[in-house]
This record gives sequence, C-alpha cells and structure tokens, in this order.
Amino acid sequence: MSKTAFVTGATGFLGINLIKELSRRNWKIKAMHVPSEEPGYLSKFPVDTVCGTVNDLDLLYEIIPYGVDAVFHLAANTSTWSKNNERQYQDNVTGTENMIKACLRNKTKKFIYTSSISAFGYHTDKPIDENTVSNAMDCRMNYNKTKFLAENKVRAAVNDGLDPVILNPCNIIGPYDTNNWTKQLLKPAYEGKLEAIP
Repeated sequence: MSKTAFVTGATGFLGINLIKELSRRNWKIKAMHVPSEEPGYLSKFPVDTVCGTVNDLDLLYEIIPYGVDAVFHLAANTSTWSKNNERQYQDNVTGTENMIKACLRNKTKKFIYTSSISAFGYHTDKPIDENTVSNAMDCRMNYNKTKFLAENKVRAAVNDGLDPVILNPCNIIGPYDTNNWTKQLLKPAYEGKLEAIP
C-alpha cells in the first residue's frame, strides 16, 4: 500500500523536487498551492492539487487527509523587505501554528517542517548543530526571527502529540529553480553577464 503525503509550498522548486522524489517512490500525494499561483510543474506529476493557504485554518482542517503518513510543510514567506514583516509573521509563525493544529486534529503520523539555517540567527565561527543556541531574536532580519519562532511552535507541539522532524537547510540549489540562484547567479554566469558576486 502506498504511503500518503500532504505538501505545502508545492509550487516552489524545493516542493517540486520533493514531489518528484515522492512520486518516484510511489507515494500518494496531495499538494497545496496558493490561489495566486498556477500548478505549473505540478502538472507533470500524479498529484492531487488543491488551492489554499496556511492562514486558513478551517480549510486546513478540511483538506489535510485524516491519518496521512507525512505532512511536509515547506511553505514560507522569505521576504527581506521590512514592510512585509507583519505578513511574514502571519505566514511563517501563525501559518505553521495552523498547520500544527490541523495535523493534530487530523491525526497526522509525521510532521516534517522545513525551517532554515536562518533560525539559528547570525553566523558564528563554530559549527552549528542541534544543540546550538539560536540568537535569531537579536537579528535585524525578520525572516530569521519568524523561522526560529515557528520552530518553537513545532517543538512545543510535541507535548500535544505531534511527531515532528525539523530541517534546517542552507542555500538550496537545484532543478526547477526559476527565480533564486538560477536567476541571480547561475544563468548570468552561464551567459557571461555576471557583474559581481557579494
């Protein structure tokens, strides 16, 4: 019997790569994308797509399959513009809290939360591991703060029965990336148009 997955952030390039791998392993996948985005590459894979946002708790209760094997929560607001701080908090912290509530209610077996290395805060001269104390709340970047706060919501939910995994990737490069590293670094370098690398 195939395992089942629910994926947020499914139209992002990380989401597409995850869905590609889950499909290769014959998982049955339900993938959520925000109403303003077209399914795009999702249409290449055997997935059940649904429109929605992590800010709509009632909808999450309805669309997250009961007893699903794994929820992969990839959706995030990565803005670096301070005018978006309030919205970013809603998307990253409140949205994650909504996902947790819906997963607990719908008896999700495993909750995989894609956080970020940014949740640890500023760079240090020492290796970072699970025991590193975050200084994210001292950072100027709101993104760092929201990822740290969202992780705290995930950890606290263990007491309510959530079975989570927290991932802290650094900069991610890969197929289906049409905006991030591809647009800003790889394509300009390939075309000989890269003027500078910070």
